[in-house]
Amino acid sequence: MSPHGNPEAPASAASEINREAPKVAATNAENTTTTPASAPAVTPRGAHEESPWSLWEVFVRSSRGLSHVHAGSLHAPDAAMALRNARDLYTRRNEGVSIWVVPAEAISSSDPDSKGSFFESPQGKDYRHATYYTKSEGVKHL
Repeated sequence: MSPHGNPEAPASAASEINREAPKVAATNAENTTTTPASAPAVTPRGAHEESPWSLWEVFVRSSRGLSHVHAGSLHAPDAAMALRNARDLYTRRNEGVSIWVVPAEAISSSDPDSKGSFFESPQGKDYRHATYYTKSEGVKHL
C-alpha cells in the first residue's frame, strides 16, 4: 500500500482493518462475577473505557508550493488508518494535494504563558540586526 492510500480500494477492506474487539471481562456493581470472554461485554452507562486509538494531528497542503497547514485532529489505531481517515475528513472536496499525520505525543510546543521570555529578543544584542550597522566609508559594493 502506498503511503498516500489507494483511492481505488475501499477504506473498509478486511485486509487493512482489524476490527476484532478486545476481550474484556466486565464486572457488575451488584454482582462481582465476571462474564466469559465469549459473552458481549456491557459497559455501565457513564463508565468510559480507554481507547486503544491514539490521537493524530492532521496537516493538509492545499496546492503545490504552499506549506502544510494544521487542519485538525483525529483518533486512529495506526498511521495508515490515520492517513485514510484524514483524507476522508479533511479533503472531501479535493482541497488538498498532500496530507501529513503526526502522533500528537510526538509534537513539542512552547508554553503560551511564557510567551514574553521565550519570544522576546534579548536586550543589549542589537548587533544581531542589520539596522545596527552603518554604511562603511570607502566600500563601494555596500
